[in-house]
Amino acid sequence: MKNIGSYPSIRLRRNRKTEWSRKLVQENSLSSSDLIWPIFIREGKNIKEPIKSMPGVYRYSIDKIEKLIEKAIKHKIPMIALFPNTPKEKKNFAGSEALNKNNIVCKALRLIKKNYKKEVGLMCDVALDPYTTHGHDGILKNNYVDNDETIKILIKQSLLQAQMGCDVIAPSDMMDGRIGAIRKALDKNGFQLVQILSYAVKYASNFYGPFRDAVGSIKSLKGNKKNYQMDPFNNKEALREVALDISEGADFVMVKPGMPYLDIIKLVKENFKIPVFAYQVSGEYSLIVNGIKNNIINENAIQESLVSFKRAGANAVVTYFADKIANKLK
Repeated sequence: MKNIGSYPSIRLRRNRKTEWSRKLVQENSLSSSDLIWPIFIREGKNIKEPIKSMPGVYRYSIDKIEKLIEKAIKHKIPMIALFPNTPKEKKNFAGSEALNKNNIVCKALRLIKKNYKKEVGLMCDVALDPYTTHGHDGILKNNYVDNDETIKILIKQSLLQAQMGCDVIAPSDMMDGRIGAIRKALDKNGFQLVQILSYAVKYASNFYGPFRDAVGSIKSLKGNKKNYQMDPFNNKEALREVALDISEGADFVMVKPGMPYLDIIKLVKENFKIPVFAYQVSGEYSLIVNGIKNNIINENAIQESLVSFKRAGANAVVTYFADKIANKLK
């Protein structure tokens, strides 16, 4: 850094002395446009079911979802991410419920798009873990997730979601080559304008536990996901993952988890001219909520945590705090 002066002629505190001055020199901002709201859906009627490991987050039956959509529109949240809690009796080894046009995600898509065609974007997870009895993201063979066989199913799942009205297909499975295969299939079937958000950089993290509880896969998961999700000790590998997914047709890329990987968000943003999203995952959410609940930190920590993503270079953040923070920002 070049010589920028010295004390006492330079006093950086001068710009911090008043609220209006701090606003003038603020380098980053946070608005509701930066938020993606993940919502858990389940079968049944008139259900708002608490998730014990995620205080303040619920599983909703579809008849409750319209109020949530209206809330998102009111708070100007641009996109909602739908995650299913699949009943045990509808899970099997191959995860075939993912291809059922009447599964919980497809029902929700049809309902929302019937009444709210353009007001809010819908993002759907593409992976098999909510639907398999073994809890893995793909087809399991000899205790190993078969990459190419899994892609065949993911293509069908993506096409089904697009047909039902999904705006953003979000493969979170970490199979090699799936972005290119899905993009090709979407284009071939007339869905050239359906976007793909690739979970390009998804680590084999310890911060996913509450989410797996929410979608009902935590008890069924056999082993771990280290043979397809990234090693937390690696950072340069993230650049290879992103480069490949961009070349295959990704419109945006995701870094997951969020706060423990701010350096990865910055690394990706600085190396590629593509929108980068961050996922403030369930474990991050629950730690912050419990910290507030136990008076270890105060509620302002929520906004501070979200600003950290923006500061690192994220264009948007998937966060369970979306509705709460959007209301506050309003």
